[in-house]
Amino acid sequence: MPIIRNLSRAASQLLQSSGCGCGVSLVPVRAIGVSPRQVASDASFHSVTFSESDHPRVLITGGLGQLGVGLAKLLRKRFGKNNVILSDIRKPADSVFYSGPFIFADILDYKNLREIVVNNRITWLFHYSALLSAVGEANVPLARAVNITGLHNVLDIAAEHNLRLFVPSTIGAFGPTSPRDPTPDLCIQRPRTIYGVSKVHAELMGEYYHYRYGLDFRCLRYPGIISADSQPGGGTTDYAVQIFHDAIKTGKFKCYLRPDTRLPMMYIDDCLKATLEVMEAPAEALTMRTYNISAMSFTPEELAQEVQKYVPELQMTYNVDQVRQAIADSWPMNFDDSNARRDWGWKHDYDLPELVTTMFSYLGSDSRIAQAN
Repeated sequence: MPIIRNLSRAASQLLQSSGCGCGVSLVPVRAIGVSPRQVASDASFHSVTFSESDHPRVLITGGLGQLGVGLAKLLRKRFGKNNVILSDIRKPADSVFYSGPFIFADILDYKNLREIVVNNRITWLFHYSALLSAVGEANVPLARAVNITGLHNVLDIAAEHNLRLFVPSTIGAFGPTSPRDPTPDLCIQRPRTIYGVSKVHAELMGEYYHYRYGLDFRCLRYPGIISADSQPGGGTTDYAVQIFHDAIKTGKFKCYLRPDTRLPMMYIDDCLKATLEVMEAPAEALTMRTYNISAMSFTPEELAQEVQKYVPELQMTYNVDQVRQAIADSWPMNFDDSNARRDWGWKHDYDLPELVTTMFSYLGSDSRIAQAN
């Protein structure tokens, strides 16, 4: 045992001397891995390609957020229930826990995350763990740890184990000096929130790992995502979700953005469809690693007018939150997603009228809605 301890200590010192700041944890000596910085250019990896009769083994981090549960449902339908593992650091609802594999995974715990990937033979990783814009501004140190340090852990593990990695980006990756109408894939970004800075960092690090280590990194810049399945989570675009809940419950909604604040938006089904499509796209079809995707663009006033077709007595008032308004004013008004439509055939299904109809159909029939119909 003293010999084993001495070997472990020596191996630990060797790994730490590489200068990697990603928190590499020591595993038993006979199973010690290497970080991408130690991988030789001629190293051979076990292939993770799969035939049509074989399916990827999927891990979703931050799976209890707005998108993770819906993505798990979509992927389980396509690849099989047991091939898709949902993970988070929070306790899931019974409906989520019993719908398919769920495990605890902390992206800041490198060793635990690495063990999950190895033990479950993961081949695809969807990295959704992040603090959103408004929440991130309220706790910058935590946002920096989760959004940046957590990303570094995921990148190193994905590169070491030859995973196909998806990391979402966002309209928040742009700033006040970016072209806003429309915003192309490649332009000045310079965001002014920790959330936006961390997303630009993720885009560039993912592209770097792709060219430096051959990592199959894929990324989409999401617009504001609207879903009936989850409550707002602290994002600047979450007013477009909250308005439906308040319209049904009280017939009143107080908006924290100005009525003329135009932002790109998307219904969640389109978002999940785009995510699966870009992950399944042939590598040779992709001309870039990060793509804009878009569906519609509207203001709070335009959304309210559409909602009032179902709840005519909706009372819309405005109490502008200066922090979130400043964030929104620095973001794109419209996305140019022509590259995604050209390279891998992206096409949205939901415009504003279809969005509103679908949201109300999911959130239930209220007497006010029934009367309007």
